[in-house]
Amino acid sequence: MNPQRQEKAHAHSVNIDESNTHAYVCDLGMDKVFIYDIDHENGKLTPSQQSSVDEVPGQGPRHFTFHPSGKFVYVLNELGCTITAYHLSANGGLSPIETVGTLPDDWEGDNTTADIHTSPDGNYVYASNRGHHSLVIYQVDSSSGRLRYVGHEQTRGETPRNFAITPDGRFVLAENQDTGTVVTFNRNADGTLEATGSVIDVPAPVCIQFMPVGG
Repeated sequence: MNPQRQEKAHAHSVNIDESNTHAYVCDLGMDKVFIYDIDHENGKLTPSQQSSVDEVPGQGPRHFTFHPSGKFVYVLNELGCTITAYHLSANGGLSPIETVGTLPDDWEGDNTTADIHTSPDGNYVYASNRGHHSLVIYQVDSSSGRLRYVGHEQTRGETPRNFAITPDGRFVLAENQDTGTVVTFNRNADGTLEATGSVIDVPAPVCIQFMPVGG
């Protein structure tokens, strides 16, 4: 465990499933993902039948992404620099598939992970590294949910705390917090990324959201 970061509960993100019936809370401090049923009538969360899943001690689950099929989820572990894949059951329960790393095997520097997203087509999972300053790319096996390593793409800046994939899946926008830039990449058919040359200066960017235009 990390005594500086895991001295107590530290709920880092809340994620609502597509059916709007379950909430998943990544608790970095407790190395757990808590699962709640959503009571819309009373505005409450109650522990689900499977109330939580345990990550390996010291991993520090941070963020969470649903696969578009509704069959899998991927949890990004900030402290362990790993991604854990889970089966998502019809009743909202999670069962582990595998855990993979976010860093090259020869990396020896400091690093924490930050953000994770599944591509709209469900074919790829991306996650950001702060320290290695990169996005790791994995291809998704649509039948098993397992991940196959594709590669890394440097974010052309430092500390990519957040990134986003455009709704049409064509572009990835990486936010380099310490460099103060948002860098745009083309997303190729094989999941790899290619910098477009577009770099926007934004002081300490930490989150990006796409808003619908028009009615």
